[in-house]
Amino acid sequence: MTRILITGATGTIGTNLVKHLKESYDLVLADVDFSDFPSELKEGSKIIEEDLTVLENWEKVLDGVEYVIQLAGNPDAEANFYEGLLDLNYKLPQNLYQSAEKAKSVKRIIFASSIHASDAYPKNVQVKTSDPIRPDDLYGVSKVFLEGLASYYAFKKGIESIGIRIGDYKSPGEGVDPEADMYSRGAYFSYKDMNHLIDCCLKAELEEPYLLVNGVSNNTFPRLDIDQARVKLGYQPQVNAFEL
Repeated sequence: MTRILITGATGTIGTNLVKHLKESYDLVLADVDFSDFPSELKEGSKIIEEDLTVLENWEKVLDGVEYVIQLAGNPDAEANFYEGLLDLNYKLPQNLYQSAEKAKSVKRIIFASSIHASDAYPKNVQVKTSDPIRPDDLYGVSKVFLEGLASYYAFKKGIESIGIRIGDYKSPGEGVDPEADMYSRGAYFSYKDMNHLIDCCLKAELEEPYLLVNGVSNNTFPRLDIDQARVKLGYQPQVNAFEL
């Protein structure tokens, strides 16, 4: 069975992905604390409870791992650089790629970027991944760093990567605010469509070793352009925030 490492596994997206993937894959779940993580989701998975901002803690983490879903990081849009972002959003991804360069089993890294990497564009603009970067906060800047890091390791070191600029992610039970404006609805990204996009990322054959796509649902007026994901990955989102 294919082995997948999920970093940041206890987070909101990580928890939903574990539920989605655990029956079909051999999962390795990594985070700093699993005390509040559902026991039924830990069953059958390898648990790594380590601080992965420390390079030495990566020893043997990637043993036998074929795919990595990199979710670990500080998602706080108001986080400052030194105390909030430097370790989790800069050092940890570098530790991952540095370790993956030595690992013989890793085929692909799928990483979570963010809409914040390009959200300084006016709200009436639909943003493509090919548009110049325009982060709207230091958190977005850290995601631009991650995109650049993945591209470097892909083209210079041969480590295949797919990045997803995740929009306004919603867990099961989270709907659309009836008062939500066009921008908010356009950024909507349901957990079902995210799960489907991850499936696409795991199965796709890439023309080049690095691909960056936008991740939002099938919204009538999407804030982020998803044609790249449709064409390159076969992404077919089903949820439309304008119809909810």
